[in-house]
Amino acid sequence: MPIFHPHPQVRVLPISPTQQALVIDDALVDPAEWIAFAQARRPEFVQAPHNAYPGIELGMPNEFCWQLDEFFTVHVRNRLGGRRNVGMNSRMAMVTLPPSQLQPRQWMCHRDSAGLPPHLLIVASVLYLFGDERLGGTSIYRPRRSADETALLVHESGTLDGDAFARKYGARQGYLLDSNDWFERVLTIEPRFNRMVFYDGNLFHTSHLPEPALLTDDPRTGRLTINGFFTSTRRQG
Repeated sequence: MPIFHPHPQVRVLPISPTQQALVIDDALVDPAEWIAFAQARRPEFVQAPHNAYPGIELGMPNEFCWQLDEFFTVHVRNRLGGRRNVGMNSRMAMVTLPPSQLQPRQWMCHRDSAGLPPHLLIVASVLYLFGDERLGGTSIYRPRRSADETALLVHESGTLDGDAFARKYGARQGYLLDSNDWFERVLTIEPRFNRMVFYDGNLFHTSHLPEPALLTDDPRTGRLTINGFFTSTRRQG
């Protein structure tokens, strides 16, 4: 049975003259099935030590990944500059950490392209499976400093403690919402139940969380999403 609607309506949101995000509403044929999936496997959600995600995650089953990869290939890859698929992975996720528990690298936006060779493209996707839009969507940012200054900021967000990072960079503990001295917010994609968004993972981005007091680890009421990451060769020309 198809997991994704076979004929989606793709909406384009400009980010810059050369970048865009894609928005697809009503992406899943049966979104309730996947909320039930999350509820049944709630004990299997864990915090992932290899990334800075401020919450808990669960890998998606193979059948879902295969169909998501096909959906990306048919409807998204060419639009965002990809040519040939190299790999992908997908996981469910719920943001759960209160602002007071965030580490410096979680106070700011991030990219998904660390260590990726220049000839490869990574595209990220987020599928919102919550009805309370106060739980927030996704924001895209543009660096305001040089590449070297930004790279040092990113590096030291993972090496300095909170007090030292705040003193050096003027940062505040908490989820990033607006522009600051280091990053300009250029787009916020509003959430909607069963909405899916795709964007270049090399762009700085983060979850837009205006009301973190609403965060919970219950899949029925929390900020439940399905996140995808797609690596492909870049289209030339």
